[in-house]
Amino acid sequence: MPLKSDSQHWGSLAKTFHWLVVLLILVQGVLGLYMVGLPKRPSSFWYYNLHKSIGMTVLALAVLRLAWRSFDARPSEPASTRHWQALGARAGHALLYILLFAVPLSGWWFDSVAKLRPLFFFGLFEIPSIAAANEDLKPLARETHEWLFWLLVAVALGHAAMAFVHQFVNKDGTLSRMLPGRRAPVASVTRPEPIPLSPENAHVENPPAAAIPAADPAARDPGA
Repeated sequence: MPLKSDSQHWGSLAKTFHWLVVLLILVQGVLGLYMVGLPKRPSSFWYYNLHKSIGMTVLALAVLRLAWRSFDARPSEPASTRHWQALGARAGHALLYILLFAVPLSGWWFDSVAKLRPLFFFGLFEIPSIAAANEDLKPLARETHEWLFWLLVAVALGHAAMAFVHQFVNKDGTLSRMLPGRRAPVASVTRPEPIPLSPENAHVENPPAAAIPAADPAARDPGA
């Protein structure tokens, strides 16, 4: 499968970014809801650090995906897409990109102002804080992170719903273009099959050319 996208298909790298981010967001949602009921003790720290590490991974993937989009072509909208639908799709994509940055950054901000413990990326290295510890900002940072995450979930669900509408109602192959390992069907020009010879047409002779009337010698000789 080609690495880059073209006018009709998403490339393999764009698909990888898309589905990897989708998978990580689903994991983050399940992990975040699970952490709410965990007791505040050292045995729970592993889950919190995993949640933060995945969030930083989503942020890094968002940066790489946006950078790749500056080099990669964007497939054109299906012919059945109306102008207002195309504008809405582009606005939805822009909002998704903003939230893919805003949600991890808000979590990073909350972790920095809370200053509970150092943030280690999957236990490999420490990630510095982006703000000073501030107990007064801690509730605001927590609520901002939570509301942005639920907004991301709502926009992502709307995005998925429209993809299903295009695929199964409009039947324009929009979802198929983003599925891993699949290509949307491309219309091709078929050449006509040669007509096989048969006893009836094997010895058909060309009709004789129309006879050219002989020129009048008197018309050629002006002195006649």
